[in-house]
Amino acid sequence: MIRVVFFGTPKIALNSLEYLYNSDKIEVVGVVTQPDKPAGRGHKLSMSPLKEFALAHNIPVFQPKSIRKEPEIQDELKKLKPDFFVTFAFGQILSQDVLDIPKYETINLHASLLPKYRGANPIQRAIINGDTETGVCTMITELGLDCGDVCLKHVIPIPDTMNCEDLFAEISSVSPELLEKTLTGLVDGVIKPVKQCEDGVCMANKLTKEEAVIDWAKTAREIHNLVRGIYKFPSAHFMYNGKLIKVMQTKVVEGAGKPGEFVEVTKEGVKVACGRDCVMLIKVKPEGKGEMPARDWYNGVKKQV
Repeated sequence: MIRVVFFGTPKIALNSLEYLYNSDKIEVVGVVTQPDKPAGRGHKLSMSPLKEFALAHNIPVFQPKSIRKEPEIQDELKKLKPDFFVTFAFGQILSQDVLDIPKYETINLHASLLPKYRGANPIQRAIINGDTETGVCTMITELGLDCGDVCLKHVIPIPDTMNCEDLFAEISSVSPELLEKTLTGLVDGVIKPVKQCEDGVCMANKLTKEEAVIDWAKTAREIHNLVRGIYKFPSAHFMYNGKLIKVMQTKVVEGAGKPGEFVEVTKEGVKVACGRDCVMLIKVKPEGKGEMPARDWYNGVKKQV
């Protein structure tokens, strides 16, 4: 059995933890996750999905504020005698002292086809930039940002209707088996990690609040990709009569007009002119209200943007 300590925090990593736990080739001997944080209106402390799973299955849990600065936790991890550390959206940078603990390597699962989209938001950036495919990689963790040698890749197509939530789900679905193949392949010596080509490096920088504001002077394609790329959170939006209108679903359609002008209302939605072509607003979420068909929202206001 390959002994693994799993590092992760958000829900996207849960499938991989569950899969490795249930594998007849892997023994999950510990889980490292972020400290509990206040959540909801009551600001009650909330556990990460990975902590909940670990506690339910009697797996030791560690929650360092900064694992680089907590040698006591590092000592506890050494006692587990792990063959590998596996990191998936953990949320902390590991020091060399931590990377040296496992017998073999620390394996990171990254949601892009490295070296493209190193950094914090690879899923959103791939869609915002209009890519037709992305993927997920397993890589050897080094001190630099997502720069380690790549073990395995899995390519994922991005159809025009896919949003970031859909892509998150797809990545969550394919990642567990990729991780298991990586761990067993490295132990068996059948995987030879490949150095990343520095010529293809581009960064997936953190999203800013300003990026979420729709600029109707941009092309319809750019706006459509933005809506898909930041679906639900933070959501592409515009202001109307002092109210924030989140745009949840669109499509690119032919048409022309002054950027931001409501051109036409159809059964499908509301056509809005852009710098080139138009976007059809299909679903929106007005401030203080739930998600609704854009046509219903427009019929309630019947004014121009």
